Amino acid sequence: MSDNPVIDRIQSEIDENSVVLFMKGSPMMPQCGFSAAVAQALTQMEVKFKGIDVLADEELRQGIKEFSSWPTIPQLYVKGEFIGGCDIVREMYESGELKELLDNKGVEHAS
Repeated sequence: MSDNPVIDRIQSEIDENSVVLFMKGSPMMPQCGFSAAVAQALTQMEVKFKGIDVLADEELRQGIKEFSSWPTIPQLYVKGEFIGGCDIVREMYESGELKELLDNKGVEHAS
């Protein structure tokens, strides 16, 4: 536990969910193209993931950037590991690396 309740909340979400996407908007209603692209890649792979809307909470929006030392949103976490933002996830999806990562981490998805 840290002294920061927002950091604790982020850690808790990452610990409790195999795949977490901190994004702008929701998986069904993304509020930015980058968040939409990552959510779409995960949806096309039929990955069960939790989308967390950072626009609903300013403290969370700042906190996730501090938590990961990554300046942009969306941010994808798989089994507790920070994977990256839109460009990284998109490249991994297109190259097959994302499928490989999910396989290695034991996350169910469609091939």
